[in-house]
Amino acid sequence: MTGKTILILGGGIGGVVAASRLRKALPREHRVVLVDRETGHIFPPSLLWLMVGLRKPEKISCALPVLAGKGVEIVQGVVEGIDPQNRSARVNGRDIKADYMIVALGADLAPESVQGLPQAGHDFYTLPGAESLRDARLVLRQGRIVILVSSMPFKCPAAPYEAAMLLEFDYRKRKLRDSVHFDVYTPEPGPMPVAGPVVSAAIRSMIEAKGIGFHPEHAVTAVDPAARRISFANGASADFDLLAYVPPHRAPAVVRESGLLGESGWVPVDRASLETRVPGVYAIGDVTGIMLKRGLPLPKAGVFAHRESEVVADNIAVEITGKGERRSFDGDGECFIEIGDGKAGFGSGNFYADPVPDVRLRGPNRALHLGKIAFEKYWLSGWA
Repeated sequence: MTGKTILILGGGIGGVVAASRLRKALPREHRVVLVDRETGHIFPPSLLWLMVGLRKPEKISCALPVLAGKGVEIVQGVVEGIDPQNRSARVNGRDIKADYMIVALGADLAPESVQGLPQAGHDFYTLPGAESLRDARLVLRQGRIVILVSSMPFKCPAAPYEAAMLLEFDYRKRKLRDSVHFDVYTPEPGPMPVAGPVVSAAIRSMIEAKGIGFHPEHAVTAVDPAARRISFANGASADFDLLAYVPPHRAPAVVRESGLLGESGWVPVDRASLETRVPGVYAIGDVTGIMLKRGLPLPKAGVFAHRESEVVADNIAVEITGKGERRSFDGDGECFIEIGDGKAGFGSGNFYADPVPDVRLRGPNRALHLGKIAFEKYWLSGWA
């Protein structure tokens, strides 16, 4: 059997799972190559805990070289170009050609696309942003904290609402709650609208029950760092003393230049196989754009990257070895929703359901919070 090469671009959740699963499924004459610009992998959901001082950076990360010890070739470097037709990528000035390619480069964060936003606040989607927010919250002892969703779509639809509730809990725990007002502004019609009206209404109730103001259909146009004021497309404005924001997301430049993007600005794929319009080239996770029946996109979330990567890896292994059965991604997904007070909710269901996603919300309760902690430990235990 002639050895095949599978090239995986991106070492996030999807890329790590795909590499691990392919290495276990394929004989060693086949190469599994994982490219990432970082040497380590951060577990993104834990940034919310870090933001309120409940985690340290070294406790929410693991090293990609763990995979190297299991037979995955790790290439540290920047992807400078992608040639889908030839299934090759330029990394650190050299071309890596493959028989199969998996694009798992995620979404780039572009706070600079909103005037004044980077200078005015702190994002909680990156380690530096979460750390600066962690420190800034200790300085602010009274005033107004705004949690801002700057644009759609964005990774982890629950994150801004978890952030608001965790910050509220943090101030309450430090006995400063009576001196601080919290507000959430978002262009969405409601929290997590893709999960359906029942779940959206339930999350809104959780937020408002904590005395957090919720302001839907507010699309930011600019932020004035000096005046500490946000301007919105509907003519409204909001003042703040501390701003925590979800930055705008976009496909990475190297993906935009590859010819793989569709009209949505993301990579269109077959929603069952995750194959792009180029045979042998797949895309998984946040870089993809999968439209659902109601015209909303499948959420950008780690659970989908994880499950999509399993489907793609298994199908590539079946195609190479001739053993096993092909699989289809079914749209099932779930996520924990931290609310503070040592409690969490849990939303789960099928996002491919017709005519609306069949998603249910459990909790919140203590057991689900402990479940999220257990999953964090499982992910970071080096299983990959």
